[in-house]
Amino acid sequence: MQTIPRFGKYIFFTIALFPHESPVAFAKENNAEFFDLHFCDFLGTRQHISLSINELAEDSFENGFGFDGSSIRCWQPINRSDMVIRPIASSAVMDPFIKRPTLALQCEIVDPTEDMIPYTRDPRYVLKKMQDSLKNSGICDHARVGPEAEFFLFDDVRYQESMGQSSFSVDSREAYWNSGKVEPGGNLGYKNRAKEGYFPSAPFDTLQDCRNDMCAMMTSIGMHMEANHHEVGGAGQCEIDFRFGHLVEVADQLMWYKYIVRNIAKQHGLSATFMPKPLYMDNGSGMHQHYSLHTPDGKNLFTGDDYAGLSKMGLYFIGGIIKHADSILAFTNPGTNRYEKMIVTAQRPRKKFLNHLKMMASFVELQEISAWI
Repeated sequence: MQTIPRFGKYIFFTIALFPHESPVAFAKENNAEFFDLHFCDFLGTRQHISLSINELAEDSFENGFGFDGSSIRCWQPINRSDMVIRPIASSAVMDPFIKRPTLALQCEIVDPTEDMIPYTRDPRYVLKKMQDSLKNSGICDHARVGPEAEFFLFDDVRYQESMGQSSFSVDSREAYWNSGKVEPGGNLGYKNRAKEGYFPSAPFDTLQDCRNDMCAMMTSIGMHMEANHHEVGGAGQCEIDFRFGHLVEVADQLMWYKYIVRNIAKQHGLSATFMPKPLYMDNGSGMHQHYSLHTPDGKNLFTGDDYAGLSKMGLYFIGGIIKHADSILAFTNPGTNRYEKMIVTAQRPRKKFLNHLKMMASFVELQEISAWI
């Protein structure tokens, strides 16, 4: 019999170990007073609504709950604001941050004005359609992806905008620009120079305990954690890696990843940002993605005897990304800040193109083809 993983005062329900347990029974076991329904909006932000546990029943996972979708960005117009949020039973876990015991559930969005069909702007549904399309194409049975999401942890973040001025300021205890700062207890001088933050040990790396707490929390909700380390950006840049997997599974985990990173950072008195380029003259953050295509029995279709140990399919996959880079970047890199990384030398991307006054990164530099997944 396997032991239920624990973190703090809660017992956690994990998809891998307990796929058939009733979330309603699990909520009672943990004395849940509320349940939290969370989903991803069209622009990638995690949204949520909390309800009293009295409202949760076994048929809730089929019938869902009504909500007003007109005030969510890029969602529904006011005349079609009635929507239904439907929790996924296998996603049940006790939220590790909300003070009162709260069951957390990943959700899908359906449109009651269209006979309860999946909502077309729900990113999770879009990904599921793409996953089904890939399988139906006959190219492969499934794809796997392993993301490497980078982020900065700052000690102070300030910004303002008014009719007469606009400004922003960030600060990090590790930053080289604080080498002359008067600090409580004295400035000990352990600062990281710009672009020299990769793999330093303590006392230069001051964020190890924070990252470990993040990894422990992710492990407690069923994520398979692999590594964490300081990244190249000297002023608090970090990376935490978790195990690759199927597309929708990994996307769900990545939403938890960002939620946990931000909330653990706050507990440590830090502010986490996944902004691509928060600092001038230092490395920016990205999310490398390791992709592979597989047969039903798990054989990797990218391994072969061609260049760099790749198959023809692996090489064509790279070529397809390059060919369609401008279209892909409209979704993966829509904001202008992402291209500030191009102004000075950065770890990635290394190449750039100018197309109709628009700077684009060579997508093959952002997407790494993996023959080992």
